[in-house]
Amino acid sequence: MKKRMTAWIMALLLLCGAWIPVKTEAAVSPSDYRAVWFSYYDFRSYLRSNPDNTPVNFSVYFNKVLDKCLSRGLNRIIVQVRPTSDALYRSAYFPTSEFIAGKQGEEISYDPLEIMVREAHQKGMKIEAWVNPYRVSFNTDYTKLAKDNPARKWMESANEEDKRKVLSYGGQLYYNPSSPEVRELIIKGVEEIVRNYDVDGIHMDDYFYPSFTSANYETAFDAPEYHASKEKQKGKSIKVYRRKQVNKLVKGIKAAVKSVKPDVVFGISPAGNIDRLNSKYSYYVNIKKWTNSTKFVDYIAPQIYWGFSHKTAGFGKMVDRWALMVDQSKVKLYIGLPAYKMGQASLGTTAAEKRELVSKKQLRKMLKYCIKKNTDGIIVFDYADLDKPAVKKLGNYIKKVY
Repeated sequence: MKKRMTAWIMALLLLCGAWIPVKTEAAVSPSDYRAVWFSYYDFRSYLRSNPDNTPVNFSVYFNKVLDKCLSRGLNRIIVQVRPTSDALYRSAYFPTSEFIAGKQGEEISYDPLEIMVREAHQKGMKIEAWVNPYRVSFNTDYTKLAKDNPARKWMESANEEDKRKVLSYGGQLYYNPSSPEVRELIIKGVEEIVRNYDVDGIHMDDYFYPSFTSANYETAFDAPEYHASKEKQKGKSIKVYRRKQVNKLVKGIKAAVKSVKPDVVFGISPAGNIDRLNSKYSYYVNIKKWTNSTKFVDYIAPQIYWGFSHKTAGFGKMVDRWALMVDQSKVKLYIGLPAYKMGQASLGTTAAEKRELVSKKQLRKMLKYCIKKNTDGIIVFDYADLDKPAVKKLGNYIKKVY
């Protein structure tokens, strides 16, 4: 009798609009966005195991990739289509990537991104195109770049202004963030992807400016452009100047994406330690500005790659700070989870963190914390780690909750 009375009262309240059900764990969990990063070295692994690089072989391979992602409870894949100044798709601006062709600029008989988008959507998965904006190469020998690579063309130019559009630092080549022509190239490259492919999103990682030191941050890299700038004349710091260059790019990319397909999302995955992001020596990203505006990103996905026991950047501490930053914001918060560290005690900084990293339940624990803090989703790094026990436990939990 008591149970029937309770059910009757609840039904009456619901009809009157007076009863609001309490949210369950599943109701507040990141159910819509459960992604995995698929990086350039995942493509390289495919190429090494498939010397006969045909469209059929690639399609079969990528279907297996998607099946594994789905078996882990993931519903979105973020594929790195521009690791450097290259492309894993048909591009009018960048040469074919060595990570799918074997050598940069070599022609292949199919369009990888076209196949990936088609196969992902057929299996009900979302797919985002991941670009690295500034990195040109992992070494400083520009002659290894394809002859039609825009970076090589600028470096071989007789014009000194063109040569300044590509900079060498720390054993790598980068596009100069201070160059308007560089910014235009990167934005056009993104617009090309959105216009030509049915991607669900454009994604950028944390490789913006390289890291400098207290001794060289005001003299290295694009410092000459800063010292000749209006910002310098107005007494602005080089940190302010460099952040402005990144902001121009980010704002321009989002505007370009939305001008072509408003439903395509644009997000960035910065490093997870907020204190480091605020440093005057590296990154030069203005995350506070991005999360307090709708003009820069649709989502922010910090890479929080430490255990709860990490002394300065513990997982819980960092999630709390990011959640506070996006509170009352229209920007979504997705948390990057460190699958690659699972089972790797040597990557821990303390005895307690080492124990966390070898625990099969660690990723599940991290997801539960994200659910508790009402974050909007998760991204697992990386696809190559999906067979680890901790990821399987995570997948089982995801399928149980959803």
